[in-house]
Amino acid sequence: MARFDERWVDDDAGPVVRSYAFTRGRTRPRGATLDVVTLLRATGREPPWGTRLSREDTRLLRLCRASSVLADLASDLGLPLGVVKVLAGELIHLGLLEVARRPGPVRPHTDRALLQSVLDGLRAL
Repeated sequence: MARFDERWVDDDAGPVVRSYAFTRGRTRPRGATLDVVTLLRATGREPPWGTRLSREDTRLLRLCRASSVLADLASDLGLPLGVVKVLAGELIHLGLLEVARRPGPVRPHTDRALLQSVLDGLRAL
């Protein structure tokens, strides 16, 4: 049985931190509905007085100085997408991040010639 003072360590990854530790127990983003391709950017505002940002919050804000897609942010941070959604939702609520562009509805592509050439290319493989 592991002692209380022992750290849970993965030999390849190093110390393991559970997702709920990053999100302070939250499981859903606050307010904004965020999609995998939602484009986020930092507003440049200072955090409200008394607000303490985590290391992950700070890293997320730094990455969003240039607009970034949520999926890329998760990859760059090395965190699950759901965790990054929760962190981003909190930062949006605080006014530190904003949604730069929401994904539009997907429209079917009906160019038959293009679809046929793609199909022919796949068959050639």
